[in-house]
Amino acid sequence: MTEPPARRLLLVHAHPDDESINNGATMARYAAEGARVTLVTCTLGELGEVIPPELRHLTGAALGAHRLDELTAAMRELGVTDFRLLGGAGRYQDSGMMGLPENDDPAAFWQADVDEAAAHLVEVILEARPQVLVTYDENGGYGHPDHIQAHRVAMRAVELAAAAGWTVEKVYWNRVPRTVAEESFARLREALPALPFTKSAAIDDVPGVTDDERITTAVDGTAYATAKCAAMAAHATQVEVSGAYFVLSNELAQPVFTTEYYELVSGAPGDPKESDLFAGIEATS
Repeated sequence: MTEPPARRLLLVHAHPDDESINNGATMARYAAEGARVTLVTCTLGELGEVIPPELRHLTGAALGAHRLDELTAAMRELGVTDFRLLGGAGRYQDSGMMGLPENDDPAAFWQADVDEAAAHLVEVILEARPQVLVTYDENGGYGHPDHIQAHRVAMRAVELAAAAGWTVEKVYWNRVPRTVAEESFARLREALPALPFTKSAAIDDVPGVTDDERITTAVDGTAYATAKCAAMAAHATQVEVSGAYFVLSNELAQPVFTTEYYELVSGAPGDPKESDLFAGIEATS
């Protein structure tokens, strides 16, 4: 019987494209280094706003199916082979932005019973046995209902998995230190005249921006910048990439972060300022 990889990472995201934007460099790096990288995506993003005019006919289930194809292409770029949909394809639907009527759809992820949804994730945890889990903070990074629910489900699943016999040793939330965001947006403003984008997003439009002292871990994914950008570009309905910058459907430019930042919220740090999500973890089977 083949031994499992010594390092195993699980990421929990709300929609296709979130993983590449937030963690693409991290995923590519650990996959290249031989870790088992498992992605669980909670919805197919059926309510996403489509950027290319030629694809704007895609809505609902048709858009979800297309976005699954985009996710598959993005995972090829990152070298990740283990990616799944929470509870199976179509189990939970996109809830739309906060305050929309779609939030109240019984099929929406926002309406899911947290323990029931977490049970689906526990199945993945008990199979993949990750030592490290990455997800969003309690606000989902920027307040989207599906992101908030992904946070709740992931954190509850960690509790339930421990009771079922597998302890996730470290849990991280996606973050961006404010000083890094400020420096990156200053460079963006200088570069903007040469870009196909006309306006810059605001710093606080970036999910997870927080005070520097909350950052515990910085994963240098510079060597995987090309893979991250290619994965983001694979999500063509949602993301347009130009060099080191990108836009979503709001057409507001943001920097692509190739060093990715995290806040350790559960487990012991490997050192005061980590550069490795697995720091301090002994290989276990």
